[in-house]
Amino acid sequence: MASSSAPRVRFAPSPTGYLHIGGVRTALFNWLWAKKTGGAFILRIEDTDQERSTEESRRVIVDAMRWLELDWDEGPEVGGPYGPYLQMERLPIYQEFVERLIARGRAYRCYCTKEELDAQRVALKEKDPKAMFRYPGTCRARKDRPDRPFVVRFLAPEAGSVTYNDLVFGAVTTPNSAQQDFVLVRTDGVPLYNFGSVVDDVSMAITLVARARDHMVNTPPQIMIYEALGYAPPAFAHLPLMLAQSGDKLSKRHGAVSVEEYKNLGYPPAGVLNYLARFGWSHGDEEIFSKDDLVQKFDFAAVGRSDGKFDPKKFADVVFEHLKRPDLTPVRRYAKMVTPFLAAIGITEPNAPDISPDS
Repeated sequence: MASSSAPRVRFAPSPTGYLHIGGVRTALFNWLWAKKTGGAFILRIEDTDQERSTEESRRVIVDAMRWLELDWDEGPEVGGPYGPYLQMERLPIYQEFVERLIARGRAYRCYCTKEELDAQRVALKEKDPKAMFRYPGTCRARKDRPDRPFVVRFLAPEAGSVTYNDLVFGAVTTPNSAQQDFVLVRTDGVPLYNFGSVVDDVSMAITLVARARDHMVNTPPQIMIYEALGYAPPAFAHLPLMLAQSGDKLSKRHGAVSVEEYKNLGYPPAGVLNYLARFGWSHGDEEIFSKDDLVQKFDFAAVGRSDGKFDPKKFADVVFEHLKRPDLTPVRRYAKMVTPFLAAIGITEPNAPDISPDS
């Protein structure tokens, strides 16, 4: 049970498909930190992409996390004091926070239509093909509230900069001139990623946000939202990316990348976690770890900054070490794990030696 001053971390996947092993690495680092510090690990489902989010995908995520034995202290099927833990069940909470920003003059209703904005983009491209379109603040000073659909935009400062100390990358500074008046909430009341994440992290008392490096672009606007709401931002740790051997972002076209695929290949959960833990983190020259070892030795100070290439051969080598060592993969657990594979080839009652209860 976490104390009131203990860290609170979260893993917030979107239920739009399988659970990618890159996402598992993010979940693992958060889980390890919670276990090491006596903190709380929260599972939150970011299901605002209604076109792609499915109940089946949510089930896949939950089942994969359970198979990996990455238990969560709060979240789906567990509950907790900061729920609900599915974003689409939190819409009234986002509405409350966005109204707070509007009342403070830090956000405003924008009535510009998609057609109007598209026309402005086309005009800009005709004038300067290399120019990047930025919302020109058309509705910033509007005081009327016409009976028309609207989004809510953040009123971004035009001067100054955002600086934060990343636990992996150190001090990071972004000029505010790089931002624009970004959308917080769509016309249907559903929050966009940056606003939804901030509101959830604030209302769930998250103290550290650890996620992949490609989210660094989201951190400055999120810090702006924290400060506009009157909250201190949490700590941030951005993790190196998992790439294919080609240097591209790892995807299904490069081979097995989902948790379920590795489960079906017979990989033991602890072996999967061992390989993923060493992807971007090190502890001297050690390669093989039990989960208890990882909890004891993990620290964000030992996370590297360089992206790495996924190595299926090394992955298999790590798993082989786990399979041949009873201290890492107990015999009974291994026997239970291989039973479905034996059944698939017609062996339902193999002649196996007696296994002691302590094996």
